Amino acid sequence: QVQLVESGGGLVQAGGSLRLSCAASGIVFATKAMGWYRQAPGAQRELVARITSGGNTNYADSVKGRFTISRDNTKNTVYLQMNSLKPEDTAVYYCRSSRYSIMLDDGYWGQGTQVTVSS
Repeated sequence: QVQLVESGGGLVQAGGSLRLSCAASGIVFATKAMGWYRQAPGAQRELVARITSGGNTNYADSVKGRFTISRDNTKNTVYLQMNSLKPEDTAVYYCRSSRYSIMLDDGYWGQGTQVTVSS
């Protein structure tokens, strides 16, 4: 069974940093696109960052220059380094695995990890 287990969330002050991790199992990780999404209370879930199996990345405009997505295929893990955090970054962050080498609309979700940024 596919499992995506997020970790690294928590409470930080504005301007601080967090590093989220997502450990994947049950998939051929190295062949799959991976992504991070987030959902704030009362809001729609939105794409934050994505990375193809080849390592190409894309970011939401709201996090460009502050967040970095990366992957370690030897550990079946995708990371989201979050710097210069803002209160508006507060959300539940979800790991996403595509069924394909790029991030298409078919895949799996992790359980989510809470990120809270205080002002």
